[in-house]
Amino acid sequence: MERSKKILQGLGNQYYRATMKSMGFTTEDLKRPLIGIANAWSECVPGHFNLRQAAQRVRDGVYRAGGTPVEFGVIGGCDGMGQGHDGMHYILPSRELIANSIESMAQINLFDGLVLLGSCDKIVPGMLMAAARLDIPCIFLPGGPMEGGVEFDGRQSDQTSSTEAYGMLSAGKITEAEYVALEDTACPGCGSCSYLGTANTMCALAEALGMTLPDGGLAPATSAARMMKAEETGVKIMELVEKGVTARKVITNGSIRNAIKACLAMSGSTNAVMHLTAIAREAELDIHVLEEFDTLSRTTPQIAKMNPACQYNVIDFYHDGGVPRLMENLQSQLETDVMTVTGGTLAENIASHRYPYPATGLVVHTMDNPFGYTGGVAVLRGNLAPDTGITKPGAFDKSLYHFEGEAICFDSEEEAEEAILAGKVRDGHVVVIRYEGPKGGPGMREMFKAMKYLYGRGLALTTALITDGRFSGTNNGCFVGHISPEAAEGGPIAIVKDGDRIVIDVEKRQLDLQVPQEEIEARLKAWKRPEPKFKKGWLGLYCKIASSGSEGAVLKYDNL
Repeated sequence: MERSKKILQGLGNQYYRATMKSMGFTTEDLKRPLIGIANAWSECVPGHFNLRQAAQRVRDGVYRAGGTPVEFGVIGGCDGMGQGHDGMHYILPSRELIANSIESMAQINLFDGLVLLGSCDKIVPGMLMAAARLDIPCIFLPGGPMEGGVEFDGRQSDQTSSTEAYGMLSAGKITEAEYVALEDTACPGCGSCSYLGTANTMCALAEALGMTLPDGGLAPATSAARMMKAEETGVKIMELVEKGVTARKVITNGSIRNAIKACLAMSGSTNAVMHLTAIAREAELDIHVLEEFDTLSRTTPQIAKMNPACQYNVIDFYHDGGVPRLMENLQSQLETDVMTVTGGTLAENIASHRYPYPATGLVVHTMDNPFGYTGGVAVLRGNLAPDTGITKPGAFDKSLYHFEGEAICFDSEEEAEEAILAGKVRDGHVVVIRYEGPKGGPGMREMFKAMKYLYGRGLALTTALITDGRFSGTNNGCFVGHISPEAAEGGPIAIVKDGDRIVIDVEKRQLDLQVPQEEIEARLKAWKRPEPKFKKGWLGLYCKIASSGSEGAVLKYDNL
């Protein structure tokens, strides 16, 4: 029985029908399945700016296929607008608010299915978490990527180019006029960031997971294809409702493994590790996502490469076949019998797909001609990261796969950025930024600016950065994030001192502090837990119940 019929059918349910009719819904509308459209449109996020138009086309598709669309709003913050200030504390925690709010609206209104509209970093996983938790028919539809801007430093620019340029300006490498000129030309239109950051990584992985229609993940924001895909999504959600294809029939151990392999094969954002962990947890799967990343990274080749690893953007990836071609070329390593929101299996989708553009081979390679023979994301362990740290070798020079240097330590992102711009970080330094984990941050802020400043000052190939915080998908250079346990929980990163030697070895999957074990134990014994930075409001609660980065930074209510 359709969920909505529990409240919309029968003589005794006039109350609910009268409430709906007060907003203009007709008797015939209320006889149809109710499809919730969770729309994260706002004027705060460029990746969501076109979602009003996309939502209308979804509504058209739903109504055309015999359903009644019911739209509601969802919050969504832009990571870019939150970077480098207190707003970034709220970005990762907003993922939980998004999942909770969609769950609440779906259950209050007993929707028969959901179309989830969002494009950006924490909004995509938050929506997929809600779908997995609710286990009703759901399709995720993003707004599509942004076009690249004017050429700067050898590639099309984007908003992160402005941060790199500020580092160049501080080092005297460009003029103020060159720096100011980027402001009007780096972002030519709306859409999720043009590079393979967390936003486009998660949109691509939603498609690889089977929760987005083929080519629905990365069709450009301003293209006709984006609007066509929106209407097709509205039609298709009705088919899933009629067939009873719910989210957990799509989100399975097999599809999660496929998404992991897709992430490795295109060197996606390191944040995907924690987001796929959280989605799998909401689906109540028994898969250990972090261990799967570790194992599969050793056998999955990197067959796609784009900015920040090279000059090609995500739209170039789309034109070269995008996620469908990635999955087709990778299919010998995939579990192709998994169900998808097309109503068919991944194998059927691959066999029937029609590519809108001819292959260029510039962005997507075949299995016999990979960019690298191991995946673009790696899991490290060692005495500095007993529970793991995450890095992205697919996005940095191979000369950095083994890096040994001298620690220079900072207890916040702001302290590190100030020191970098002041020239205090030099060749051979390993920048340590701590107390930025899920609890200590709180909210596990991204060290985006610090990495961009290092790049801008010409230190990208001669320094490294490690943190219990996170990184933006646009970052490159030698970095290790998500270090667990975090400093605020007494992890070894808390007791590193300036001048200590640190070794990062990507091929051996090691992150070690070159200090005698007895000295490490003595420092840990003397360490004292700091006071929480926030003691009230949402963040005051979040820092009490957030789990570690290695557990996906999900909320654990038994921590209360």
